[in-house]
Amino acid sequence: MVISASHNPWRDNGIKLFGADGFKLPDALELAMEEEILLHAAKNHVPDPATLPPVEDNAGYQADYIQFLIDCVPGLDLRGMSMVVDCANGAAAAIAPELFRRLDAGKSAHFALLNTTPDGRNINLGCGALHPAFVAAEVQKRGAPLGLTFDGDADRCMLAGAHNNVINGDAILLAAARDMKARGILTGDLVVATTMSNMGLEAALKRSGIRMLRAPVGDRYVLEQMLKHNAALGGEQSGHILMPHLATTGDGLLTALVVLDLIVRTGKSIDELTADLKVFPQVIVNVKVREKRPLESIPAVAATIRAAEADLKDSGRVVIRYSGTEALARVMIEAESEAAMHHHATAIADAIRHELGV
Repeated sequence: MVISASHNPWRDNGIKLFGADGFKLPDALELAMEEEILLHAAKNHVPDPATLPPVEDNAGYQADYIQFLIDCVPGLDLRGMSMVVDCANGAAAAIAPELFRRLDAGKSAHFALLNTTPDGRNINLGCGALHPAFVAAEVQKRGAPLGLTFDGDADRCMLAGAHNNVINGDAILLAAARDMKARGILTGDLVVATTMSNMGLEAALKRSGIRMLRAPVGDRYVLEQMLKHNAALGGEQSGHILMPHLATTGDGLLTALVVLDLIVRTGKSIDELTADLKVFPQVIVNVKVREKRPLESIPAVAATIRAAEADLKDSGRVVIRYSGTEALARVMIEAESEAAMHHHATAIADAIRHELGV
């Protein structure tokens, strides 16, 4: 069980559950558990906290986890490297300092570890993978060649290059997929991404002889497709990367080590490894909503979406979905034309706001 704000503000703390097999629980099972808990709460069957056994902190678990990460990238030696590491005042703050100390065998690396003092309320506050511009600016200010940034529960990882540029999950998928294919471990030459992944990723993978399947947004849905198609790599633009041959769930620190291992083995920077990724202009507009009615059931909204799809055709994409954790409708438009992109994003967002807005 994990209690974490994940990638949200601290007040949105939630509970994440994993089964004995290491995978997240199915939606149906989680829903049944929630209903049972709420039923007991309604009947005042909630136990007095004073009657519950204490939770003991076991330092051995942390040591075991750090060793697991190191074992996933045998031989990785970061001596002489320089980078900025943003721990988002979250879970990575407890692990990253010792992890990178262990990997700096020659004691010659320079790691600037930032946002490592969580106080319960500063998680993801203007930092971390939700605000990657922060680490990108720090990389440029410090003259470092690379930056790493994680979200609150450290299951996401994003990077920053040497030129104040953010490198998201799409670019990580591209670099990892090419490397895995070259080493013969990219089963079926297939990568599973999501509806939010940029069209540029699909094009770059195709040039390398790699297919891309799209799943709904959410790591569990990516994993479902990966298991169905026996894919060895999948992930989200947000930096949530899945590599079942290494772990059963997304792990930002593991993703970071896999990328660092690739950089060390090839002698290339992350910018060089992803230089040919042409990103189509993309915009995401979040609209606060009072309820999450099916958008296709609202004539004015459905008509606006159809108009955008008809106009963009093969030169863009329209993806509209509700957030899984917040009262938001997310409007994503991707297009070769920035003008068309902004026009349709605004039109759809306005239609949703008019019908469902707070």
